[in-house]
Amino acid sequence: MASATAAGGPPAPAAPRSRKSVTGTRKAVAVLFLLPALVLLGALVVYPIGYSLVRSFYDNAGDGFAGFDNYRALFTDDGVRTALKNNIIWVVFAPTVSTALGLVFAVLTERVRWGTAFKLVVFMPMAISMLAAGIIFRLVYDQDPDKGVANAVWVGVHDTFAQSSAFPKAHPGRESPLRPDGGGFVTSAAVHAGTPVTLPLVGVAPDQMPGAARTAVAAGPEPGKVTGTAWQDFTRGKGVGRLGAPDPSELGYAGMKIEAVKDGKVVAATKAAADGTFTLPAAADGAVLRLPADNFEEPYNGVDWLGPALVTPAVIGAYVWMWAGFAMVLIAAGLAGMPRELLEAARVDGANEWQVFRRVTVPLLAPVLGVVVVTLMINVLKVFDLVFVIAPGSSQDDANVLALELYRKGFAEDRPGVASAIAVFLLLLVIPVMWFNIRRLRREGRR
Repeated sequence: MASATAAGGPPAPAAPRSRKSVTGTRKAVAVLFLLPALVLLGALVVYPIGYSLVRSFYDNAGDGFAGFDNYRALFTDDGVRTALKNNIIWVVFAPTVSTALGLVFAVLTERVRWGTAFKLVVFMPMAISMLAAGIIFRLVYDQDPDKGVANAVWVGVHDTFAQSSAFPKAHPGRESPLRPDGGGFVTSAAVHAGTPVTLPLVGVAPDQMPGAARTAVAAGPEPGKVTGTAWQDFTRGKGVGRLGAPDPSELGYAGMKIEAVKDGKVVAATKAAADGTFTLPAAADGAVLRLPADNFEEPYNGVDWLGPALVTPAVIGAYVWMWAGFAMVLIAAGLAGMPRELLEAARVDGANEWQVFRRVTVPLLAPVLGVVVVTLMINVLKVFDLVFVIAPGSSQDDANVLALELYRKGFAEDRPGVASAIAVFLLLLVIPVMWFNIRRLRREGRR
């Protein structure tokens, strides 16, 4: 080697050295440390997948080979088909809405002083379990406005523009001159000017009477006018008050609508005063008096959020409440690493904020948005807790999803073959999404 160098020839190549790990760890030691993880992976993941795949080809007893009968049931069973339809709705809307809200929150919180506190509040639902969130939203969606927040708000807004009736349970009492008429009540005989009319009703609890109601007063006669009193004629029994006449302990039906009807047409109308008295003009002479049905309408009770029509959107709303914070945090991290000079250059070129957001911010965030959407899609395909807890028994069939149907087939209906087929089908649905996500992550890593 020395002579070759002295003669001016190229130096002889050095003998190759064996590559060692950076930490100097031998392969055998590495395998030894990985062995517990591999055993757990095989026991908790590989074996259950293999067993489910094999079990899906056997009958419910597990003794006879059923072939593809269990898979055929996936497309003929009504419960599975409903679950599949609902899963499609979940995959389309839940990740999209969660990501869109996360994007809006991430962009807007950069422009407010208390952005960090706002992010903390939005992300906080992620700290609770799906079970706890389901219990919370089961109460939020309660039909009773006194319990359910959603209906309390909805009824409050509704009653602001369309006041509910104060007399939903009012009806004629004993010896009343009123008779039923299409949801309301009419007098049995025509009324005449100068003769006071009594319109006694019962059925309204004292604490439900209008706040403006005052002690009922018997109306006096007025020449050329029809007068009368509408009041709560609550008489406890013989010797306690007078039936058919206002007593000092009885309240007038303040605001009660009263119409005078002749030949099927309303010729005059008025409302009772706080003491229940009312006055109609001479046109009401010879007419019958009608208390229209809108006096007795049941109070507006809000929306049936957990009914068959709205239960799936309602449960998706609970999911979005939980996962919008997750999307916001990831998108905010991507937004923090975005080159600001591109945004400033767009503004210098005359772009407004909407154009900057649509043409610059969103395209630059596309990789992050893709990761968020795909992650949520995988999560949505496995959703179970929220649907199981929020949807009541009466509408759980309408809110059904594949994971819930797997549970019902395997445990409630004792059909483990079909349940295993659903599990394999779910795995097949998740694999393409996972493959797409892994490919994207590798492509991003090579950059």
